[in-house]
Amino acid sequence: MPNFDWEYILNSRGFTLIAGIDEVGRGPLAGPVAAGAVILPPPEWHIRPWLEKIDDSKKLSPYAREQAAAEIKKHCLSLGIGLANAKEIDLIGISEATKLAMVRAINKLNMQPEYLLIDHVKLVEAKIPFTSLTKGDTISYSIAAASIVAKVARDKLMTEANEIHSGYHFDKNKGYGTKAHINSIKLLGPSPFHRRSFAPVKFYRV
Repeated sequence: MPNFDWEYILNSRGFTLIAGIDEVGRGPLAGPVAAGAVILPPPEWHIRPWLEKIDDSKKLSPYAREQAAAEIKKHCLSLGIGLANAKEIDLIGISEATKLAMVRAINKLNMQPEYLLIDHVKLVEAKIPFTSLTKGDTISYSIAAASIVAKVARDKLMTEANEIHSGYHFDKNKGYGTKAHINSIKLLGPSPFHRRSFAPVKFYRV
């Protein structure tokens, strides 16, 4: 389970507005990469029942993520979601697009964070002091919260995209390269929502 160890260390160093940053959607064949930025309340709020719902988003069921996201939105000080779309991913690559989505998420916060806790990525582009943590969504509540809101936002977007590009079943696969999804690409060719630079998408007709 995540904890507040890093947040407490940063609090002791004078940082009070700490944003957790994480991304989802680096690996799919379609759709954007999404990033979340979340500033949780100060230490005196940290013993709360709703925190029991927060964990690495990959460990939570879709229903549990929805419930956790609702609690995060209700209790956080600020929340931002940033996206980099498929065309941007094709143009600058997934690593740079991930950073772009993260910066956009930070810019959507309604208050300026003093410090960033980021899952894995070194985000010098944000021009804010940061610590990059390996598997940060399993360590820090702030990062775990960011991963949850980003995942819920991206899943909702992919479900909506299925109404326009119904042949690819984005509501089920969320753009990931399942066997059925790849078969749809073979049959229909890539949609405008697909990442044309990703294999196997780039091997099929446009």
